[in-house]
Amino acid sequence: MNHSIREQVLAASFAAVIAIVAQITIPLGFVPLTLQTFIVGVVASLLGSKVGTWSVGIYLLLGAIGLPVYAGGSSGIGVLFGPTGGYLISFLLAAFIIGKLIELTSRSFLAVLFANSVGTFLSLLIGTIWLQFAMHLTFSQAMVQGFLPFLLAGGIKTIASTIVARLLYARLPEKFLPILSQN
Repeated sequence: MNHSIREQVLAASFAAVIAIVAQITIPLGFVPLTLQTFIVGVVASLLGSKVGTWSVGIYLLLGAIGLPVYAGGSSGIGVLFGPTGGYLISFLLAAFIIGKLIELTSRSFLAVLFANSVGTFLSLLIGTIWLQFAMHLTFSQAMVQGFLPFLLAGGIKTIASTIVARLLYARLPEKFLPILSQN
């Protein structure tokens, strides 16, 4: 993979933004309510599939090596393989899908909303399946613990990430972000 200096700086900078926003957390049972899905949606909507996914990867790597960047200041490989690890790892796929869908369609409100909806749904689904196995739950129990309580919040964060991305599209120079120069 060959990334330009600009792409590397953007990916690293937005990984830091993810780490900061991830600290906004409301504890709810096994799975806390965080703004990670919101910021992953914004990052992928702005940076596209390649640089957005790389940014999320940097964020996950920072937490894996012990920097307290995950929700609530947590970190370490144990978090990635713990009950909520599936949500974290799913952010890689979500970022790629969100960015790719926008790249393949447009930056219209509906296209960005659709892309972020798919990304949020995938994050919730993958995280819930991971939770099921990590906590030895039935699928129904996992849905009640890790999916259903987060649907409304996920929908709100999806709309918010779409609005923020669209506002930033209009305010940032076209050469600043990869997704702006693609469509």
